[in-house]
Amino acid sequence: MAISKALFASLFLSLLLLEQVQSIHTNQVTSNAISETAYSYQKLDCGGACKARCRLSSRPNLCKRACGTCCARCNCVPPGTSGNTETCPCYANMTTHGNKKKCP
Repeated sequence: MAISKALFASLFLSLLLLEQVQSIHTNQVTSNAISETAYSYQKLDCGGACKARCRLSSRPNLCKRACGTCCARCNCVPPGTSGNTETCPCYANMTTHGNKKKCP
């Protein structure tokens, strides 16, 4: 009788330990999948995109700096040298502290 109780207890503890190991493994697999998903999108070449956007600006250095900030935050730059902001709402809705449009 004592042997069966010891056998039952060791079997129970083994199953409990196995469940803990499996839970830890599942969490690691899930976190790795989330990390890979988060970095799977393509990062935009902000320098090239802003150079194209600001090529006709009267103040190209100021334009590129503001555009670069907006691009880094939104990973998006509207096509053309002005306007077309509907293609990138994040870029279009960013404002300065004075509530002026930040992105050229």
